[in-house]
Amino acid sequence: MAEHPPVDGWTPPTASKRKAILDKSKSIAIVGASANPSRASNFVATYLLSSSTDFDVWLVNPRETEILGQPVYPSLDDLPGTPDIVDVFRKPDDCPAIAEDAVRIGAKALWIQLGLWSPEAAQIANRAGLDVVMDACLKIEHARFAGGLHLAGFNTGVISAKRA
Repeated sequence: MAEHPPVDGWTPPTASKRKAILDKSKSIAIVGASANPSRASNFVATYLLSSSTDFDVWLVNPRETEILGQPVYPSLDDLPGTPDIVDVFRKPDDCPAIAEDAVRIGAKALWIQLGLWSPEAAQIANRAGLDVVMDACLKIEHARFAGGLHLAGFNTGVISAKRA
């Protein structure tokens, strides 16, 4: 994770804490999911929907109705259940409102994707007792903890510094 100014009342979670968040979670809502395969949110959704994970994955985007063959919900309020993690692919200015929505619906964690930083969103979610991760890719973290990363970003199932 990149260097960022401190956020009052919140400390970035350690790798073991990020792993614990993923381990205890069963469902993920991707806010800002995109149908465009070149967008990071689409790549993450593809990974999370694959056989590499067993998460229930809900896609959220008010301008889409289907992505990757999955229904897309206009907002967190429209989901068929409460996600454990709200994974955010929106600009930092949108994150505080998403944090408020995540708190209101009863999510357990707010995960703001790689390259994004919102102190206000972190404070909103943290004050409400949610775990908060910022500037980290949920897909990369999951694959890393699940057994390793291939150069293409896929889980190889092998953790080793030695050549095969």
